Amino acid sequence: MEDDEKGRQEGFPIDEREGCLTDNQASSEITRREYDELNDKFLRLAADFENYKKRAAREQEMIIRFANERFALEILEILDNLERAVRADDSELKEGLNQIHKLFISVLERNGITPMTCIHTRFNPNEHEAIAYVPSEEEEGVIVDEVCHGYSMHNKVIRCAKVAVSKGKTE
Repeated sequence: MEDDEKGRQEGFPIDEREGCLTDNQASSEITRREYDELNDKFLRLAADFENYKKRAAREQEMIIRFANERFALEILEILDNLERAVRADDSELKEGLNQIHKLFISVLERNGITPMTCIHTRFNPNEHEAIAYVPSEEEEGVIVDEVCHGYSMHNKVIRCAKVAVSKGKTE
């Protein structure tokens, strides 16, 4: 009799004849609980799978986007040599090299490779490689000369600019 009262207080259906939970009611209660747990697990798994698909798609896009990085670095070496030749004195040679240079730059830009401007900006070790620390009229830490251009590909630095950084005024 005490068990019957305890069962009623806890909200369990009691079979008055036997003083215990009926088989049907107890199994439906367990089944509903199991169903809710399994449904919750399913929803979490589905959400995790959607997140995985999105992450995999982003990673695939990044792989495709930067697949030609090594090629780009080799091309930049050629560009450096062309820029040195442009500084030559022969006027006809210089004109031809200027045209090649412009074409080369446009090809790089079409492929997402752009030169970084750094003269008169603050030194940033993520974008610049300091090869000299020189006295100048500029404030300390400002780039005063660019020895070799830096380049970025789709906003990622693929080659740091080689620069000379100001020490500031020396007295």
